[in-house]
Amino acid sequence: MSTKASIAAGDKFHLYNEELLSSEPRSVFLSLEKPASFEVSKETYKDRVVESLTVEIPSEILDEIAIKWIKYRKLQGAVGGPVGMEWGSPDCPYE
Repeated sequence: MSTKASIAAGDKFHLYNEELLSSEPRSVFLSLEKPASFEVSKETYKDRVVESLTVEIPSEILDEIAIKWIKYRKLQGAVGGPVGMEWGSPDCPYE
């Protein structure tokens, strides 16, 4: 059995993973409400099938997703941000 564990959500998106009782989550899912555009394609090059998904995401929504993802994964030090309980850190008690 699995359940959705929310990582971040906004008016037009939901970023989550699915938690299974028996294992650690390995994948993250992004649900977008009414994307401006999207394209699903499947092409064959020689003997190799290439499948892709392209979704148009407004910059401000992707900014919000990226910031929440960095805080969730505690990656702020990797992008030159705070590494402790400073403002902007996921460990900071203030939003």
